[in-house]
This record gives sequence, structure tokens and C-alpha cells, in this order.
Amino acid sequence: MANGPIAADVVVIGGGPGGYVAAIRAAQLGLHTVCVEMDRTLGGTCVNVGCIPSKALLTSSEHFDFARHAAAEHGVMIGDVQVDLARMMKRKDDVVSSNTKGVEFLFRKNKVTWARGRGALKAGNLVEVTAADGAVTSYQAANVIIATGSESIQLPFLPFDERRVVSNIGALALPAVPKRLLVVGGGVIGLELGSVWRRLGSEVTVVEFMPTILPGMDEEIVKEATRVFGKQGLAIRTGTKVTGADLSGDTITVSVESATGSEVLECDVVLVSVGRRPLLAGIDAQALGLALGSRGEVLVDDQLRTNLPNVFAIGDVVGGKLLAHKAEDEGVIAAEVIAGKPVHMHYRSIPSVVYTWPEIASVGLAEHEVKASGRQYKVGKFPFSANGRARCLGETTGFCKFIADAVTDELLGCHIIGANAGDLLQEVVLAFEYRGSSEDIAITVHAHPTLSEVVKEAALATLGRAIHI
Repeated sequence: MANGPIAADVVVIGGGPGGYVAAIRAAQLGLHTVCVEMDRTLGGTCVNVGCIPSKALLTSSEHFDFARHAAAEHGVMIGDVQVDLARMMKRKDDVVSSNTKGVEFLFRKNKVTWARGRGALKAGNLVEVTAADGAVTSYQAANVIIATGSESIQLPFLPFDERRVVSNIGALALPAVPKRLLVVGGGVIGLELGSVWRRLGSEVTVVEFMPTILPGMDEEIVKEATRVFGKQGLAIRTGTKVTGADLSGDTITVSVESATGSEVLECDVVLVSVGRRPLLAGIDAQALGLALGSRGEVLVDDQLRTNLPNVFAIGDVVGGKLLAHKAEDEGVIAAEVIAGKPVHMHYRSIPSVVYTWPEIASVGLAEHEVKASGRQYKVGKFPFSANGRARCLGETTGFCKFIADAVTDELLGCHIIGANAGDLLQEVVLAFEYRGSSEDIAITVHAHPTLSEVVKEAALATLGRAIHI
């Protein structure tokens, strides 16, 4: 053990999107900053086994699907198209490596110390870091930011082996395209990764316990998504509960129950994506007296302060929407609060995106949420099929939907299913930031021909004056 702890202004425990962004921002503000990360690379789940590799595979599989089914429509005759899965996986790994090295570069640029090892928070904000060789380095932190993330929830009868029963980790590294893939959970991860393997040739069945896929999203968007995914070849079974499994044979058998009765589904690989839970690695909440919520999340205020002096928490470990960009923003806020800036976190304008094809993106409230509040509202919609650019691209599926206050026209929600929905949503997120109206977007000139005109026309439709429908 080193001779006494090393003093630091900020010690961040966890090098994922929230942690590494918090560390960089703290260093930019002139604070001596240490970031503790036990994995071989920085970036956490998102960069290593989540957002980045999944989008790399989604893109590759979309290219394959286009070559097989849509290229000829454009007069591009390709012939027999084959998948080189090993090369596709190598490209995915190269993309991940480029991102993790980028984070390392940013640490060096901003003079953030990467403490490589497993961090443990002790009383009095002492952080002990145990390296792979067992060596322990201690840091006495003036401030601590807990950014330890989350982990996939396992089902007791389907434990992960990351070969036949996989989480997002194993689903991103399968050595061959499974003939039959069963996805347990119809949320974002299940639909994105299910889409990858469906495009590459797997027979994919999605089993969701709730009445619909994408629970909680706007009902019209979910209805359209269900129709589109079914047309693409995903077999979707909603209102269906997984009750057991037999892993003893070459074929996995999974028992399910629905309103129509019980049955057994056979598959070669099971992807379990029933949610994630906070991961407090190295944090003994009970011993420290750290206040937790009912789901094991760390309780924080709008400045990300915990109940412990000078201890903050950000990202998945504090619950809410488990999104990398939410964690990043929380990291910035925590660092700036430590530096004495008068800032706080708010969640009204945080966007959500599902990177299936077409993409699904939303910000604000779903229509059923606005309706349940009793607030008077109006709705405007515009289809991609009426947009010139979408027709040129051959991407006419989907629509944009606005929900606005009936009296003030303030934007309450926006939901898009269609090509590049995640990018199209961003101007709406900006409008949300200043509590803008549908008219603000409607009277803004949008370049023609662009997909962004779908958003403008939906805003016009909210006012009752859409031009192109």
C-alpha cells in the first residue's frame, strides 16, 4: 500500500459515459481529478458492450438488408449477397476500440488521472483502488462522484452464460448467426439486437410480458412499430410470460404463458433483456449510510448530491431513464456543482431513441400521459410518405406526431417513427429547452427537400394548417 492516501479534488468511481464526462468536466474546471475504472478500457457499458457496438452492428446489418432487398429498386444489381460475420464483428470491435482510445486521449488532454483497478468507497471519502496485481492505492477525495452504472437483470431459470443464454454482452459477440433466436423482453435492447440478428438470417421471436412492446411509449407509435417490425419478420408475442426453461439439450426450450394458454418455444439462443438494475460495485451503502430507493438506486437531489457529505451520484446508478446522454449531462452538472456553479439537473427535455429501422425517437409526454393529466391538448401528425426527400430515399414508413397545449400551444410531447428520427428530434429538444410552441417550429424555414420538413409539417398540422396533406 502507498504511503498515505493521495489527495484529490474529485474522485469519480466508474469510467462510463457519466463518469468519464464528469471527470473531464471537473478537470476543465481546474480540479485535480481521478477516475477509477476496473475494466481494461474506458467508456463503460455504453462504449464497450452497449450503445456503440450495437449501433455498429445495426448499421452493418442494415447495409446487408438493403443490398438484399432494396438495392435492385434503385437499379443497383448486386447478385448473391453473403455475410462475413467475422469481418462484421471485427469492424464492430474496431469502432469500439477507436472510441475507447478517444476517451483515453481526452483524459490525457485534460490531465485526468485514470486509476486502473476496482474502486471501493470508504468512510470519510477515502477511495481505495485495487489493481489487477493486488496493489492498492488510496485517494483522499474532497469530493466523490459515484458512477458505477447498472447491470442486466437475470432470470433465475435463464442464467447468463453469454453463449446460449446471453445479455447484451453476449448478443454482440455471437460467433455464428443463430437459426432461432428468442428475445425475452420487447424493450429497446431486445428490439435493436433482435433486429440485427433477424436481418442476418435468424428466425427471431420477441416475447414481452406487457400488453405491448416498448411499454410506456406513445400508443400510436407503438402500434406503428409493431406493424412495421412484424412486416420485417420479427414474431412479436405480447402479453406473454416466460415461466421456465430447459437448457439440457442441444435445443433450448422455453415455457411461456399467455391468455391463450401455455406452450413451449424452441430456440438455439436466448437473449434476456428484461431490464437493468443499479450496480453499486465497491460501494457498501449500508456501512456508509448511503440512502437508496426501493429499486436499489442511489437517492440524489437536483444537484446530484447524495445524503453523504460531498458525495454525488450520476447515471444508471441513480435510476430514471437509463440513457448514456442522461448520465453525461448529470456528470457535467455534478462537476459544475462541485466547482461552485449555480446549476441543477432537470429531465423534461431528455430525448429517447430506439435505433431500429425505422428509428423511433421521443421527447416529453406521450399522448396517454397528457390525457391522464386532464390537460386540454391538440395533436398534429405528418407522414413520411408525403415528404419528397423520404420518397427519394425510399424511406416512406412512419410519421411525426406533436402534442401541444390546446390554449398556449406549448409543446408537451413529440414522437417520431421514421428514417433518421433520432436526428430529426433534436430541433424539438431545443424547443423544449425554452418551452417553445409548435408554432415556433412551424414558422421556421426548413431546407427543401429534407426529412426535417416532416417535423415542420407536423408542427403545422398541430396548428391545423399543414400544407402537404
